[in-house]
Amino acid sequence: MARSTVTAVVISAAISIACFAGTAEAKDAEVAALEARVAELELLVRQLMDKRPPPAAAPAAGAPSSAASHSYKFGGYIKLDGMFSDYSGGDLAPASLGTQFYVPATIPVGGTPGEGPDFDMQARETRINFKSDHRLANGDKLATFLEMDFFLGSGGNERVSNSYNPRLRHAFLKYNNWLAGQTWSTFQDVGALAENLDFIGPSEGTTFVRQAQVRYTSGDWEFAVENPETTITPFGGGARIVSDDGSIPDFVARYTARLDNGYIKAAALLRQLDYRTDTVDDSETAFGLSLSGKHLLGDDDIRWMATMGSGTGRYLGLNTSNGAVLDVNGNLNAIDQWGGFVSYRHFWQPQWRSNFTISYLSNDNDTALTGTGVTRDVFSLHANLLYEPVEKMTVGGEIMYAERTLESSLSGDMTRLLLSAKYAF
Repeated sequence: MARSTVTAVVISAAISIACFAGTAEAKDAEVAALEARVAELELLVRQLMDKRPPPAAAPAAGAPSSAASHSYKFGGYIKLDGMFSDYSGGDLAPASLGTQFYVPATIPVGGTPGEGPDFDMQARETRINFKSDHRLANGDKLATFLEMDFFLGSGGNERVSNSYNPRLRHAFLKYNNWLAGQTWSTFQDVGALAENLDFIGPSEGTTFVRQAQVRYTSGDWEFAVENPETTITPFGGGARIVSDDGSIPDFVARYTARLDNGYIKAAALLRQLDYRTDTVDDSETAFGLSLSGKHLLGDDDIRWMATMGSGTGRYLGLNTSNGAVLDVNGNLNAIDQWGGFVSYRHFWQPQWRSNFTISYLSNDNDTALTGTGVTRDVFSLHANLLYEPVEKMTVGGEIMYAERTLESSLSGDMTRLLLSAKYAF
């Protein structure tokens, strides 16, 4: 408030009061008192205005924009799994990944039948995540996501502690249309995954890769460059070679067609397979194509995926087949493969539901190069019954059958019963 304004208001009030005074002396005394009060108020106003902070300066051109609003969220879930597993071709080694979740390539083949069902109980799938969202002062959007679970890692034993090291699942930031960090490959459609109690479920028929990448999204289109890696079968067969010789990133493009009752995604992968040693230096171009979708049928839904390619390798079926095989001269030859799955989810009642899934993978091996000890095909069947007693809590059981066949025609199968309890937060 300016000084003149304060003075006018107070003097006006003083004169009005003075009009009702009984004598001139009383009027003079009251006016003098009011003028003294006005002087005090003017001094107070000047002091307040001197202490007022200056207006914020406009950010300089090109200066970073600060966040105008923030939100933070901690989440995850606790999950307990109990698994009864029976194998026709021998028992799994105690440290095998197949004791934690379904990995097609670990199904024993050619051995004597197991001595009976093996029982394993674990809480490894339990996961913890942290998410932040930021709206910047200039209107831009920034988000971060970090998640860990306890699969695959060591650090404990079943004798005493059952303590397992956390492993990184996701760590990325998103700025407007850009994503940078580690998350699901753009070649994979997470939304089409079946709802199974097993960690993945139809492992052989789905693309499944998490890796570092940079991704750009424009409407229904996504484009990414992702971390390269080449897995190779030695000439004549043998232990897998992981080259770690990638010289250029993997390239992925994906398009989403949105439908009234769901969506369809189409993804394309282009990559280079590389292998370099003191005696070998070769590369091979590889590609993959994948279609997937989810469609609502009232309360129910159907989820599906179909993938094929040459040198797709680690992107499909949890690396059941390698990307390439070496010939006698040390040259890389890409391995063709195709696979897919279909899953139907049905709600019996609002709290009761089931999922029925079939999955398949076929590898077109040149046995003159790979030998006959490599996987020719794998399939699995899954059925479960899930109950949701309270919101975000699920308990249930699942039965699955899987069979793996080698190029030699030897085969082995696995039957597994899973019992689980899960609470998401």
